[in-house]
This record gives sequence, C-alpha cells and structure tokens, in this order.
Amino acid sequence: MENADIWSILVPIILLPAFFAMGWFAARIDMKTVLKQAKTVPAGFYASLDALVDKNTGRAAHNLAEVIDQQQNSYDLNLTLGKLYRQRGENDKAIAMHKALLDSPDTVGDKRTRVLYELGLNYQSAGLVDRAEQIFLELQQGNMAKQANEVLLNIYQQDRDWEQAIATAQLLAHDEQTYQFEMAQFYCEIAQSELFKSQFEQARAHIQAALSANKKCTRANMILGDIEQKQGNFQAAIDAYTAIEKQNHAYLSMIGEKLYDAYDALGKAQDGLEVLIGYAKMFPQLDLNSVIYEKSLLLWGEEKANQTMVELVRIKPDLNGMYRLLGLQMSDLNPQWKADADMMRTVIGRQVQRSWMYRCRNCHFKSQVFFWHCPACNKWETFTPNKIEV
Repeated sequence: MENADIWSILVPIILLPAFFAMGWFAARIDMKTVLKQAKTVPAGFYASLDALVDKNTGRAAHNLAEVIDQQQNSYDLNLTLGKLYRQRGENDKAIAMHKALLDSPDTVGDKRTRVLYELGLNYQSAGLVDRAEQIFLELQQGNMAKQANEVLLNIYQQDRDWEQAIATAQLLAHDEQTYQFEMAQFYCEIAQSELFKSQFEQARAHIQAALSANKKCTRANMILGDIEQKQGNFQAAIDAYTAIEKQNHAYLSMIGEKLYDAYDALGKAQDGLEVLIGYAKMFPQLDLNSVIYEKSLLLWGEEKANQTMVELVRIKPDLNGMYRLLGLQMSDLNPQWKADADMMRTVIGRQVQRSWMYRCRNCHFKSQVFFWHCPACNKWETFTPNKIEV
C-alpha cells in the first residue's frame, strides 16, 4: 500500500519533462507552419498592398492580377480584384471577374451569395440597373438580405419608384433605424406628383401617411397647404402653413408668399403681411425680406415699405441686407455720393450672388437651387432652407 502511494507521487514527477518536451515540440511545428505559409505569400501581394496605401489603384490592380495568375482558384483575391476594378470604374473587367468566379464549382453557399452581391454592385455601377435589381431581389431571401435591400432602396430612389422605395424601407425598418423619416419623404414625392395632376384626394391621403410616418415633416404641411389652396380652402391652407412654425420654423421662408396669398384670398392681406413681419423679427435667419417688401409696397406705399425694410435689415445685418439697404437709401443721396453708392451696391450684389447659396448640411454640396433630396450624398432634407453665406 505504501509502495503504491510512493509511485502515485513519483510518476507525475518523472513524466513532467516529457510533457514540457511535447509542448515545446508542438509549438515549434506550429511556428514552422506559420513561417512556411508566410514565405509562400507572393511578393506581388505586398506590392499591391503598398500601391493601395499610396492610393495608386491602377498599379494595385495590376500587381494583384499577377498574383492571381500565380495563385489558381483564389476566391478571396478574385473577389477583391473585381471590387478594385469597380472602384476604378472598369466595370466590364469587374463583371467578367465576378462572373468567372460565379461559374467556379467551388463557389457555393455563402461564397456564391457574396459574389452575386458584388456582381449586382458591378451592374449598378455600369448603369445596368435592371440586371442589378434582379440580383438583389434574389438575395432578399438569404443572409445578405439587409445589404441587398439597402442597395434596392437606393435604386428605387434613383428611379423615383416611390411605392417600391416605401415597401423596401418597411422591410429594412427595425428598432435602431425605422426609416420613418425617409418614408415620409417618399409619401410626399407621391403626393406632389398627384397634386400636379389635380388628384387632390389621393394627394391628401399620401400627405396623411407622410405625417403618420413623421409628424415633424415640414414638407408634408407645405404640400397640404398647397392642396387646400388649390381647392379654395384658404383657412385650412393657413393652418397647414403656420403649423410649420412648430415643426421647424426655418422652413417658414419657403411658404411666405403662399401664406400671404391665402390671407389675401380671405380679404385679410394686412393680417398676412403682419404675420410675415412677425416671423422675420422672431426668426431673423428667415429669407422673407423680398416678399415682405413687395407686399408692403402694394399695401402701404414706398415710404412705409422702405421704413419696414430698413428695420428688418438692421435686425440682422449681412451682405444681403447691405445690398438691399443701399438700394433703399440711394434715392436720398446727393449725386456725388449716389454714383459711389451704386458702384458699392454692384460689387456687393456680385458677391452675394456668388457666396449666398443653399448648402447640404451632410456633405456641404452647394447650389443656387433648393433640393429636398441632396444630389451629391442622397440624404433627405439636409439642405439649408434659407440661403447662407458660404
């Protein structure tokens, strides 16, 4: 019994060096394998990576193509090279690369799904939108459904297929991103189209859908006001336009003249003008001075209109205001100063025309024209509703 106890202690001690030796030997084998694999990586791969770091995509594509010629049936490298071709605008090469990869018997399961996705992007980049759409519709049922639907949403927006855009946004909606903001804009696009066709009830229904999706959608109330105005419901139009103040007062300048016209149609032009002046004083950034001056001239005459405009310009002095103020004050100047003032006004006017624009808050794209959908970054409602100095 005592001998058994002694051996139970001695055996682990005796075997301990053997265990260490086995562990060391296994580690050496793994390291040799790693080093062997590292040595087999072609030099062209590192050259391609270096070219990408230098942002030389042409040299990177050339080096990577040479590596692929040496490494047969390399799925990852073929996939990457096709993407690189697409990035360079060589869509025909990208399509050929990914179609060849798709025909490979080894491209199955998730690998096939990924190649199909990249091929769809190639077709979209090449302007073959119908082919791209077919591929992404096929991918809606797989594990890349989210990515496919995101691309489809962009395609439907580019094609102005708003019904499909709404349906796709609903598929993409989840707790973290509901797409309610975008869907409200899609409904507004449909409503605007129906308003042009004088299909008032259909337009009204889509505006209600827009407000249900996003109750702060200022565009929906603008279109609703237009609908009411077209149908002669002027008080309802006023209610729709003035509701924008609580949604986002920055957009009030976009309905200034329409709001005045609705009051005027009710025989309350004076009230309408006073509302606009009140907005201009409360929110100096609003671009309402032109319509206020025009209607003031009509209702009050030149002297009071000039006085009102001087008061508003002094609330927010800027280049645009200075241009207008000089125009108002020139008639009171003596001939000697009038010529100089006219010259200064001309210089300021040229500067205002160049530097006062609408600007996308997301990508900073600038334009003299307002867009609800930025043509540069494809974001909705990112343009400043009032021209700003840029």
